[in-house]
Amino acid sequence: MMPGTDFAKHLTEYLSLYLPGRRNMSPNTIKSYRDTFRLFIMFCRDEKKIRPESLSLAMVTDKVVCEFLDWLEKERQCGISTRNQRLAGLRAFFRYLQAEVPDGLFMFQKILHIKPKKGFRRPVNYLSAEALKEVLAQPDATTSNGRRDLALMALLYDTGARVQEIIDLSVRDIRLEEPATVTLTGKGRRTRCVPLMSKTRNIVEAYLREQQLLGKTACLDRPVFFNRQGKRLTRAGVAYIVRKHFAKAKQDENALFPDSVSPHVFRHTKAMHLVQANVNLIYIRDFLGHTNVTTTEIYARADAEIKRKALEQSYPNPIADDIPQWSEDKDLMSWLNALCK
Repeated sequence: MMPGTDFAKHLTEYLSLYLPGRRNMSPNTIKSYRDTFRLFIMFCRDEKKIRPESLSLAMVTDKVVCEFLDWLEKERQCGISTRNQRLAGLRAFFRYLQAEVPDGLFMFQKILHIKPKKGFRRPVNYLSAEALKEVLAQPDATTSNGRRDLALMALLYDTGARVQEIIDLSVRDIRLEEPATVTLTGKGRRTRCVPLMSKTRNIVEAYLREQQLLGKTACLDRPVFFNRQGKRLTRAGVAYIVRKHFAKAKQDENALFPDSVSPHVFRHTKAMHLVQANVNLIYIRDFLGHTNVTTTEIYARADAEIKRKALEQSYPNPIADDIPQWSEDKDLMSWLNALCK
């Protein structure tokens, strides 16, 4: 074996055998890990002048990893969340290497002890009921693409689905008989069944009927949303559709919209509307496919109106209604004496 190929050997086994075979990771998760190492190899080649065919495990130190993370932020203008995501991908690989290459245990553990960077938590972007109604009114229902866009955005909101979950939908995943449901496959290949409201069900049924996808066994594995080539929409394609209709909706000055939008804003909007309707957080967790309710709690923390009402109900108002006004007594001592009574 040529010297300097141990990194390539173990990385190949990790991505092609360990993750799909022993961990049963989804293709999208493996792609995320792959992209992390593609960027890391690019950094080593361009910044450290280490050719990919010469990169060995001994060259990958905690110092090099930290320099890579800083490079992501400064040179590639990545956000802190992206930086931390790349770090998580690297740490998972070196956690795997502890058992595969025990003689490198000390260096691997130094990499594992690199802490994620703390960052500012951005407020949750979501739409009011008025803004959501305005967005869903934008697609031109007289055209085939307009009816597709309406079905797409209605499903994004009604199911609270991640964009990849909508892209991966096949015809067999949609049940139109009562009770109407959609089966979503989320992170870690976990599936969940979410209900469809009657209006969304009718929109989706009309769309599927128009596309001649109903009642045909041969169509069960066809994608629900597809492009002109008949292939599944991409994430970029869905984002383009959403931004196009948001741009038109924002021309209405009667509704408030966030500065930036993505397909994920529908998921945030559904979650916030459920919180505001006093739906139990455990149900919202299951509805959104979160593994931990602490993830779901960000929506409860984001709703200022819920905070205000909770404070009003929990604490008595310590401010008396009969505080004397300054204008009632021009003498300072008299005013202070009155204030303390």
